[in-house]
Amino acid sequence: MRYLILSDIHANLDALEVVLAHAEGAWDRLLVLGDLVGYGAEPNEVTDRIRDLKPVVVIRGNHDKAATGLDDGSQFNHVARLAAEWTGEQLTADNREYLRQLPSGPIQVDALVEICHGSPLDEDHYIFDAHDAREAVMSATRPLCLFGHTHMPVMFRAVTDTFQGSVPDPDVETTLPLDRDARYLVNVGSVGQPRDGDPRAAYGILDDEAREVRMRRVPYPVETAQRKILAAGLPASLANRLALGR
Repeated sequence: MRYLILSDIHANLDALEVVLAHAEGAWDRLLVLGDLVGYGAEPNEVTDRIRDLKPVVVIRGNHDKAATGLDDGSQFNHVARLAAEWTGEQLTADNREYLRQLPSGPIQVDALVEICHGSPLDEDHYIFDAHDAREAVMSATRPLCLFGHTHMPVMFRAVTDTFQGSVPDPDVETTLPLDRDARYLVNVGSVGQPRDGDPRAAYGILDDEAREVRMRRVPYPVETAQRKILAAGLPASLANRLALGR
């Protein structure tokens, strides 16, 4: 089975469509790791597109919760809170209910993989350092845990007493082989709002038969997404950051 891994789309339909076109024919089932909406200008269009693809598992992110009233957004900065409020006003009743009903992670997909948004210990926690990554790996119930939330591609590997982390080279497709005696924690990056200094959309493919994760980057029309954000009356900083990958 080949899984397409999407995370942190953030209402960026232009990035999503390019990723889907780039990955065409390379996957059988879809996993979505949360934050379909927030920041971007097309929350309904992105939600509709994902629903049409019939993912095998979709979990919620913190922006999905804030936009639908499941969270008050008190932990957000001012711009993120404004975007969440705007998103909540734009969502159709049907899409709002769909997002409200999304389960929290972690979700066990099969014997190999589980997914979460922030961490298997806390769906809203950001994993930025080795200490948090190690705790997440040890708490995961499957050999491979896929996570999102930070918008930054990274790979952690634990085997016996060794724990290592690495960042994929953005200029080449990175393939991570999954050894049977090791445990892994992997973030394939963000589709709609990368924050590693590379504005290209990020996604991954998990091939469970080959036991490998492929991490890919693809350029999309950033200027189009920016124009939509500005036309919607959202803060200009949300448009500007797309070009910076920050």
